[in-house]
Amino acid sequence: MKFTLTLAAMAAASATAMAADSLPFHALSYNAKQIKTGDCPTVDSVRDDLKVLEDFTKEVRIYSVNDCKQGEPILRAMENTDWKVQLGLWVGKDDSSYEADKKELLRLAGLFDFKKQVSAVIVGNEAVYREEQTQAQIAAKVKDTKSALTKLGLGSIPVTTSETWPSIDKTIVDAVDYVNMHAFPFWEGVPIEGAQDKMFQHIYDIKKIAGTKEVVVGETGWPSDGGNYGDSAPTLQNEKQYMKEFICRANLENIRYVWFSAFDEAWKPTTNASDVETHWGILDGDKKPKITLPMYNCKGFVPNGTPGEESQSESESQSNDEGDDSANDSSDADESDADGKNDDDASDGLLDLESESSDDQSDDTSGLESEETETSGAMSVTGGNVLSTAAAIAFSAAALAASSFV
Repeated sequence: MKFTLTLAAMAAASATAMAADSLPFHALSYNAKQIKTGDCPTVDSVRDDLKVLEDFTKEVRIYSVNDCKQGEPILRAMENTDWKVQLGLWVGKDDSSYEADKKELLRLAGLFDFKKQVSAVIVGNEAVYREEQTQAQIAAKVKDTKSALTKLGLGSIPVTTSETWPSIDKTIVDAVDYVNMHAFPFWEGVPIEGAQDKMFQHIYDIKKIAGTKEVVVGETGWPSDGGNYGDSAPTLQNEKQYMKEFICRANLENIRYVWFSAFDEAWKPTTNASDVETHWGILDGDKKPKITLPMYNCKGFVPNGTPGEESQSESESQSNDEGDDSANDSSDADESDADGKNDDDASDGLLDLESESSDDQSDDTSGLESEETETSGAMSVTGGNVLSTAAAIAFSAAALAASSFV
């Protein structure tokens, strides 16, 4: 009887995993505010959003539980479902926003089943990049939040921070349960043909300093419209190509990620280095898919080689003498999909983790809107990491160009 039950449990777990894997996105960046007006959400409005998004993922990331008090309607809407949420605590120039978000987090922990609904708590979003906190200050806040959750019996919930890849150093790595990195080849001004290799080189660089800790891509994406940034062109076809190349390669290399973002949001500011901030969603402002379904197809996908760094899938294959891997023999250079001519049709996608600003918060949280918007923007170089000088210089130049919206 025990053996039968064990097999049944394993079969059920396997079926659940297969169902989750069948969804197009590991997780999506999401702001619960009304996408056209920026008004604060209700439980019903969140339920409506989740109904639209459930074909694409069952996990979203938010940036502040206290901004518009959106943590509560999100968790309420997820009750009695299999939805998961990565809860964010906003960290600004001083500790006021962090303390307010932490207080709200602990209040919510007394109302909801965090072990069932909360997949992670993320303390700060690019606060080091914005030069509002040091790595040591962020690390201390991560440890403080972890301690507070542990006292409530919630120590099993992973706690991390989310930073641009040049801002991550050993101080951050040592403090977090997993490393959560942001990278956007678009904001490095590279043509779409070089975006895949650029992105995965950053991932490999962070893995070198992460040790045994998992590296998760907390934000990446490509805008579908707006002005060019260097050689990066924001088009629907490029969004589709980057989506396919990144996700298919991430799946091959077992890299978890949050796609940026779920919806195009008309309320976001457009006064940055390139007016793309309202065009990062996989769903448009009417919550309709921007790309013809299926949004991407990984059948026969072969990752590019990265200069100076072989892909992990290739490395593992070679180490295991898997010379018969047919995927390595296929040629899928035409990755941009023959059906690109249909890209203007609506498709389905999701994920939104851009700006979480709120006029209702203190001055310390006033950067929330521009930061979440800028999370896809150019990243500054902060001391303490061991990444390549050339890459750091490139990001520094991009940061100067984008400084108008930081």
